[in-house]
Amino acid sequence: MQKKGNVLAIAVMFALFFMIAFVTNFAGSMGVIVTNQFGATKALSQLGTLANFIAYACMGIPAGIILKRKGYKFTALLAVIIGLAGVAVQWISGPAESFLVYVVGAFIAGFSMCLLNIVVNPMLNTLGGGGNSGNRLIQLGGSCNSIGGTIAPILLGYLVGGSVENATVKDAAPAMIIAMAIFALAAVIIALTKIPEPHMETPEEKAARKEGKVAKDPHGPLSFRHFVLGAVAIFFYVGIEVGIPNTANVYFSDLSWVGPALTGTMIGAYWFCMMLGRLAGGAIGGKVSSKAMLAATSIAAIVFIIAFIFTPDSANIAMFGKELPVALIFIVLCGLCTSVMWGAIFNLAAEGLGKYTAPASGIFMALVCGGGIIPFLQNLLADKVGSVQSYWLLVACLAYLLFYALVGSKNVNKDIKVD
Repeated sequence: MQKKGNVLAIAVMFALFFMIAFVTNFAGSMGVIVTNQFGATKALSQLGTLANFIAYACMGIPAGIILKRKGYKFTALLAVIIGLAGVAVQWISGPAESFLVYVVGAFIAGFSMCLLNIVVNPMLNTLGGGGNSGNRLIQLGGSCNSIGGTIAPILLGYLVGGSVENATVKDAAPAMIIAMAIFALAAVIIALTKIPEPHMETPEEKAARKEGKVAKDPHGPLSFRHFVLGAVAIFFYVGIEVGIPNTANVYFSDLSWVGPALTGTMIGAYWFCMMLGRLAGGAIGGKVSSKAMLAATSIAAIVFIIAFIFTPDSANIAMFGKELPVALIFIVLCGLCTSVMWGAIFNLAAEGLGKYTAPASGIFMALVCGGGIIPFLQNLLADKVGSVQSYWLLVACLAYLLFYALVGSKNVNKDIKVD
């Protein structure tokens, strides 16, 4: 059971879990606005997402070093301050009528998201006392993450309304103000809360590092083939997870008979399906192998995307009192597949790494940048061949995940000592 003094810190971590997905998905949903206000192409509409995720490539490994040397509290506080600044800059881009300012704001926010990702998982595990209790807190935090991802596109779609013709950054201001308020409150609470630091660098370790007495290891996570292939899989996976809803959001929002409000709701449903999938994955995770889970969801996602590609826009179905495009429903169902892929890939890639697991996590975090690069490339392709046909790129990425599950995840470097 958590100590009473930790309850507030746990609540803050849940709020930060929420903000990671809210701010990240907010950047993707903003693509609808920037295509109108700044006249951006489909590819340029993804620059906010690209900037957000490129920050991971810059900060993934340094963030791990900051966490080790400065601790959870310092890193979390730094993250929320940077996050507040990033959202504020994006807010300013509206009145400034500057696409460049918007992209810079998204890049700054990306630094915050990377730092938060490095902090929240191990901190919740520590606050929960490790073991099953710590894992339970992480799963609850993951649910908050999914809720944030669900709300962002729905809220932005509602703020924009039924048409993109007059959409501006000003329309998104209420959502940005909410985000800044949460970041500001989190900063105050973190500053006033005592947080345990069990993994922070000790004075002895610091002295040894400064004197150069830390022995160099001839091996590392990159010495393992299954990890290298798994790192590539993470790059593709995050690109798939973000590319599926982002491209559909821009495409369907621009269709007069669909519009931003309905599209935003359906994209929110995609992230809601991810939450449902995570809950289901947690329930069956002890009975189904990561290999089988990744293979099955990769195949299912390929089927859904191909069905989306070949379903005409004119095919509608009556649901919840509205006419919904059948093709968009296939996009929503993909959320059930992408929900469990991260955990499956991480488990397969980290298997047998032992002492190299920590640095491997930093490399993984750096390759989260695929969440910006793949959607950008997809929409670059969309400008040439159309949004629907651009999904063949994601089919190719999913095919790689299937290969990794069936072949690439086998550890062929068991001769390397890891204890």
